Amino acid sequence: MTARWESVPGPVVANELIAARAGWSRSLQHGEVLRLVDLEGKQAVDFLCYNAHDHEDRYAAADTMKINGNIFIGKGTVIYSVNCNPMFTLVEDTCGFHDTIGGCCSSALNRRRYSKPDDPSCRQNFLDQLRRYGMGPRDMVANLNFFMHVPVAADGSMDMGPGISRPGDFVDLRAEMDVVAVVSNCPQMNNPVNDYNPTPVRAIVYRPA
Repeated sequence: MTARWESVPGPVVANELIAARAGWSRSLQHGEVLRLVDLEGKQAVDFLCYNAHDHEDRYAAADTMKINGNIFIGKGTVIYSVNCNPMFTLVEDTCGFHDTIGGCCSSALNRRRYSKPDDPSCRQNFLDQLRRYGMGPRDMVANLNFFMHVPVAADGSMDMGPGISRPGDFVDLRAEMDVVAVVSNCPQMNNPVNDYNPTPVRAIVYRPA
């Protein structure tokens, strides 16, 4: 039986498995769709994106929240750049709850919170991928997190997980410009954002029919 996430409405350009704890990136053309699939559920997928022709025009967390009027990402959300240009539109979403405020884990954060500075981190995964495009630490910005549950209470307090995504949940992101998409399949094992068990995810790029 074919899983729902395996069926895409158009020709497939790429279909790649992103290993647990690994990074991934790809340039997408305007109009192509990136499907990210949480294969086993409860796996945070950290995400950044950049204008393919101007890397300084990159994802803007604050403007994305302000223009959409919500701190969470869901179907219909438009992801904006620092120049307020649409980068992606979330055209399909089977999970319904994605984080914009939790950021990524790093060696410094793992040291501060868990006394484990040598643990793998999303920041390092991002930097490893950004080097492929001539970018580095100065190009790092606050990221968004697909499938990551960061509830916020009325008094402003927040928590990190556990995740609410189910096996096979996916998001479809339609590129609104030529864009570089960068993923860290979160390696964090010291809090419940990955259910203490990082697992693989899948990246499918397709052209809508």
